Amino acid sequence: MQIGHIPLPNRLFAAPMAGVTDRPFRQLCKRLGAGYAVSEMVTSRKDLWNSLKTSRRANHEGEVAPIAVQIAGTDAQMMGEAAAWNIDRGAQIIDINMGCPAKKVCNKWAGSALMQDEPLALEIIEAVVAVCAPRNVPVTLKMRTGWCDAERNAVRIARAAEGAGIAMVTVHGRTREQGYKGFAEYDTVSAVKAALRIPVVANGDIDSPEKARDVLASTGADAIMIGRAAQGRPWIFREIAHFTDTGAHLAAPEVAQAKSWLLEHLHDHYGLYGWDDDGAGVRSARKHIGWAVRALPGGEAFRARMNLLESCETQVRAVTDWFDALADTHRLLPRAADSRIDEQEAGTEEESAFA
Repeated sequence: MQIGHIPLPNRLFAAPMAGVTDRPFRQLCKRLGAGYAVSEMVTSRKDLWNSLKTSRRANHEGEVAPIAVQIAGTDAQMMGEAAAWNIDRGAQIIDINMGCPAKKVCNKWAGSALMQDEPLALEIIEAVVAVCAPRNVPVTLKMRTGWCDAERNAVRIARAAEGAGIAMVTVHGRTREQGYKGFAEYDTVSAVKAALRIPVVANGDIDSPEKARDVLASTGADAIMIGRAAQGRPWIFREIAHFTDTGAHLAAPEVAQAKSWLLEHLHDHYGLYGWDDDGAGVRSARKHIGWAVRALPGGEAFRARMNLLESCETQVRAVTDWFDALADTHRLLPRAADSRIDEQEAGTEEESAFA
């Protein structure tokens, strides 16, 4: 599996999620089996490039290659400039966002709203490719099946994108109208795969090794992309890889190992966002800790207590103590119940990215 000239170690990808797939989270997913991970969306608005939020998203210090950055916007020239700006800061692959369903993004005619205006969508693709091609940087596209059930135009846009030089297409098996409701469908992914020669990636509702196997088999996709199922369970990538290779399930991580991974993630997280009391580091870490424990025994009660803590040090101490207590009764991490992030929570994260 490769994107343009860039080889990848496997075909298990971490999806771009605003407010989630920052550098520390991407690094953890790659360490635990993801062959590829895409950044949170970076706006094409120049007036926001010097903001603290965007500067963090453009910080790739120490990141494992390949470094893939997703950009979002509605103006072709600005999107081209955004691609160049991110390449100058280390991006090795540029991904165009035509999949975000958040109202704040779509109201600006960005994200999946671009699927309603195919000429503009193609103009943006051509502008970004024109900037990236001389720099030997592949451009990819992430989109939905269409704007609504009556307008599933993914195949048409994908064909035009391939003709314009896109190196890979990812399709989330829902329309923008669906948001994250209902279930993803993969017939459209199959149709896109049948229509293209470049790699096609299936995305949406892939939350288990069996589901990954079935989606790959039914769509013929070259890779799968996992989003919400990796929140709090970043080892899902190595679970899928083991199942694909052996046909058997990998044992659950030891509680002590899960604790070590989470603490490592937290220290990396605080390093990016700061260790200040009640600052961005402690506030944004709460959701990651919450996702890690929410479906475990006593997790919801701990999550409620942890959300009241106002320093990084007390968070680390609380996480350590809680997992140590869990290890007293469980050597292996208990199999968690379904803990997918609901639409309201996911949407809030996505909307915050374009503010």
